[in-house]
Amino acid sequence: MTTVGFIGLGIMGGPMAANLVKAGFDVIGYNRSQPAVDKLVGQGGKAAGSVADAVRDADVVITMLPDSPDVEHVALGDDGVLANAKPGLLYIDCSTIKPDTARTVAEQAAKQDVRVLDAPVSGGEQGAIDGALSIMVGGDAEAFDAARDVFDAVGKTVVHVGKAGSGQTVKAANQLIVAGTLELVAESIVFLEAHGVDTDAALSVLGGGLAGSTILERKGPGMLKRQFNPGFRTELHHKDLGIVQAAAREAGVTLPLGAAVSQLVAALVARGDGALDHSALLKLAEELSGRR
Repeated sequence: MTTVGFIGLGIMGGPMAANLVKAGFDVIGYNRSQPAVDKLVGQGGKAAGSVADAVRDADVVITMLPDSPDVEHVALGDDGVLANAKPGLLYIDCSTIKPDTARTVAEQAAKQDVRVLDAPVSGGEQGAIDGALSIMVGGDAEAFDAARDVFDAVGKTVVHVGKAGSGQTVKAANQLIVAGTLELVAESIVFLEAHGVDTDAALSVLGGGLAGSTILERKGPGMLKRQFNPGFRTELHHKDLGIVQAAAREAGVTLPLGAAVSQLVAALVARGDGALDHSALLKLAEELSGRR
């Protein structure tokens, strides 16, 4: 069995680690809060008391962390991934972070004979539970091939998109599309309700046409019921859109609609709704139309 050290057992990381256990991997999990580790142990995994404990005997290490500084600390810190890695370790970072941070980690790892892939994921909590994530992978092609069995245990659409940092760049584009689509679904619901339309029927027929999307299918019903339990927290999407805007400036690209939806997400966080699912953009759309 391949031993996998998994660091970050949150909404996404926990189900991913559980699916690796189901696939036959020997999974050693670490998380800052103990209940997540205990849950993995109950699913057949093993507990690590620190990052070092998760990494020391691992053939593969996966991190699923909130932001770039977290990855820098865990990967490059004095007692982090690289400090405890065996030569030849395959390190897969599934966090959503800045592309330049991903490149820095890859460059530092190469000095220690550690192969790195930046492999952010899309599909939300349900995709993680179902092992059906979309995974966009940057890094060396041979390292990608070596990681295929690991990826197949947690994802359905897994694509190598280029050199180090490329996975994060594609994920930034993903987050731009998701935020924009969520806002338009939210505005459409407010529009339909204002006209007294049967919204369940409306979303059903819209989903069967060109307007259909995974977002409409997965998020629409919850939005109609005003259920915003976090599959992906608004505050994390706010962080991701900051990555989009910074990368766009760096490349000299203008994103007018992206800038607008970034401001709407920022407003939702500022009003105290950052812990809600990003589909809570509906709350803001309602208020802007004076319907709350």
